[in-house]
This record gives sequence, structure tokens and C-alpha cells, in this order.
Amino acid sequence: MRAIWTGSIAFGLVNVPVKAYGATSDHDIDLHQVHEKDGGRIRYQRRCEICGEKVSYKDIDKAYDDGEQTVVLTDEEMDALPAEKSREIEVVQFVPAAQIDPLTLERSYYLEADSKSPKAYELLRRTLEDTEKTAIVRFTLRQKTRLGVLRVRDKVLVLQAMMWADEIRAADFAVPETSPRISAQELKMSASLVEQFSADFTPEDFEDDYQVQLRTLIEAKLAEGEALDTDATFGQQESGEDSGGEVIDLMEALKRSIDSKSSKSSQAKPAKAKPSKEKTAKAKPAKKSPAKKSSSKKSTSKKSTSAKTGSSTAKKTEKAPTTQKKKKKASSATDKRKEA
Repeated sequence: MRAIWTGSIAFGLVNVPVKAYGATSDHDIDLHQVHEKDGGRIRYQRRCEICGEKVSYKDIDKAYDDGEQTVVLTDEEMDALPAEKSREIEVVQFVPAAQIDPLTLERSYYLEADSKSPKAYELLRRTLEDTEKTAIVRFTLRQKTRLGVLRVRDKVLVLQAMMWADEIRAADFAVPETSPRISAQELKMSASLVEQFSADFTPEDFEDDYQVQLRTLIEAKLAEGEALDTDATFGQQESGEDSGGEVIDLMEALKRSIDSKSSKSSQAKPAKAKPSKEKTAKAKPAKKSPAKKSSSKKSTSKKSTSAKTGSSTAKKTEKAPTTQKKKKKASSATDKRKEA
């Protein structure tokens, strides 16, 4: 980082030497103007309206025109102003941070201790932290006297420029004479919607969609040239039916918003883990082994075989008396023949 300003903080009789560094930078892609016909670069020239000659920066002065007269101010005259010569950041007040309107804040600068002994810097930093106050300061930077706030961020003093009170415009437009009636149910549903969207702010979760798409377009043009198909690159986006239209039914809009947020949050929840195969196997009751089934079949067949054997034996037993009777009859007949 390169220091853009050096000076000191005047804190009562305490003097704190510091260097100022820009705390922010613009991430926008730099684009040039070119001639549509042949792609030639468009350049602006500083020409004098009277003589028509091109004028370099070193020959340019500033002027004020009140409509009738023009007053020319040279760089030497402007540098001679007392405020321009000041290299101090003067602390004029200590106020609660809640009293600072964010609308008044401008660019921010990191302040680094510019001394072999940073004790004074550390004293001011610790004082602001312990008292939970914000210092109101005045300083001059780039030919402009500014109002600012001095606060602590990540153990570093930060100087943030402010706009003057007369630079803040009032909301000068027509306000409805009568406020519309808001029902208790509408307030309840609106509060419910706020609750669903409530979260801790993390700046890294957000990005500049326009710059991302612009970078994608440039890279696609570099790869494909003039034959770029923007629909294939970005996809066709369907516009909502009620986009740009006035919301007529406020209650219905609130209900749809809550339902939409609820469905998104439910989809975002991770799916429950499926039980492992081992656990599933343990949970299921054990099946009878095929061996037991075959043995049961064998026992059944044995039972049927024994039953058949028993029935055949019974039949033979029934037949036995009949045969004996026949034998007795035959023997008695033989005896009678012999007697005769």
C-alpha cells in the first residue's frame, strides 16, 4: 500500500503522527470508448475555445464564473490558503457512534502510526475502544476541508470522511396526507417474513452480479469472438408474470413470500443419512437357514414313508386271517375224504 497523505492527529495536547492509506478500492472493470465503425479509441483533447490550441495540464488554471464575471485562481493562490497548508487531523468532539448518520459517510482511510514510538497512537486507540466513543475530526485533503469520524476497526484507527450538513438533501417530494391502514394480521405476517430472513451479516456472502456477468461476457468474447451467442452464454431468463407490476393484494404477496422462503429453507436442509448396510442387516430378523428347511422336508418325507409302510403292514395283517381260514377248510376236506 502507498500512503496518500502524511500528517498527525491533534488530540488535546497529544500529537499522533500518522500516514493515511486508502481503505477501499473499486472492483469495476475499466472500459474504454471506441468508434463503432472501426474500433478506434476515442480520446478527448483539452483545447482552448479562443485560440483552438491543445493545452497541457501544467498550463491549466481554475476559474469561477458567476454568470457575469470570471475569476481565475492560480495553483499558487490556492496553495496559499491556510487550510490547505494544514497537516493535522483535529479532534473536536467525542460522540456516541449511534449519533452518526450513515448517509453522511464517504471514503475511508487507514491510519498507520508514523513514529518510532507508537505509544500515543496506542493510547488514542485504546481510549476510543474503552469509552465506546467516536471522534469527530476536521482535516484537509486534496484541496478540500472535510469533516470526518475517527474510529477503531481490527485494532487500526480508521478515518472516514463525512459530508457537511448543507450537503445532505432533504426528501423533498410529496408525502401522502393520510397513512394507509395496516391491519394487525398484515403486521404479523410481515414480522414473520422478517424473522425468516434474519441472519448475521457476512459481506463475503454477496457479490456484484453485474461485474461477474460482465467478466463472463468479456472472456466469452475473447474465446469466441463476434460469433458469441449471449443466450447460450447466460441462458434465457424468464421474467415473472408480476415483475414490474403493482402488488394489489398485500396479504397474498406476504403469504407467497413466506411460503417461498419456507420451501427454499427446507430444500437447503441436508438429507438424513441412510442407515448403513451393516445396521440394516442387524435390524432385520434372521431368516431360517436352507439346511433347516431341507431337514424339515426330509422329516416330512420320512413321516409319509412310515405312514405308507404302516398302512401296507395293516393290509397284510388283514389278509392273514383269510388265508388261514382257507387252509383250515382245505385240511378238513382232506380228512373227510380219508374217512370215506
